[in-house]
Amino acid sequence: MKKALREVLSTSLYILFVLCAVYLVIHFVGQRTQVLGSSMEPKLSSEDNLIVDKISYRFHEPERYDIIVFPFRYEDNTFYIKRIIGLPGETVQIDEEGNILIDGEVLPEGYGKEVIQSPGRAYEPITLGDDEYFVMGDNRNNSTDSRDPSVGNITREEIVGRAWLRIWPFNKFGLIKHR
Repeated sequence: MKKALREVLSTSLYILFVLCAVYLVIHFVGQRTQVLGSSMEPKLSSEDNLIVDKISYRFHEPERYDIIVFPFRYEDNTFYIKRIIGLPGETVQIDEEGNILIDGEVLPEGYGKEVIQSPGRAYEPITLGDDEYFVMGDNRNNSTDSRDPSVGNITREEIVGRAWLRIWPFNKFGLIKHR
């Protein structure tokens, strides 16, 4: 009887430890999220399942071209996945030719699928605050991003984490390259 009780207690403590570890990992280290829509194609496709790194931004600031996850302000449990284009303190604008300008200079990047047709609110220069980021989807003409007033500039506090690992589909399994 004593041995059985000890075994039950040992198993219960083990299960409690595993549950606590899983809770800590989900809330502080990583989170699974699913891509819905085509705004990040060709890098990420609809139905891709990702693990989001929630810990690295505790040690360094987000960088240009990082693919980040943040909640949509007007819907609970809806998260957006976009690429950081503008950093705190910079001025972002999109000109008539579809070029992205950072502080008046053309941004050297090749992530957009096509020439930007609609600059949205970035038609006029947007100066980012000390903790604000300007984000865009790679599929520039099929993305609701910082150009749209419903998304706007993203604050540092809103960033959940950085897209880190694609876990589904299996044939695309691997680390997500940001540059």
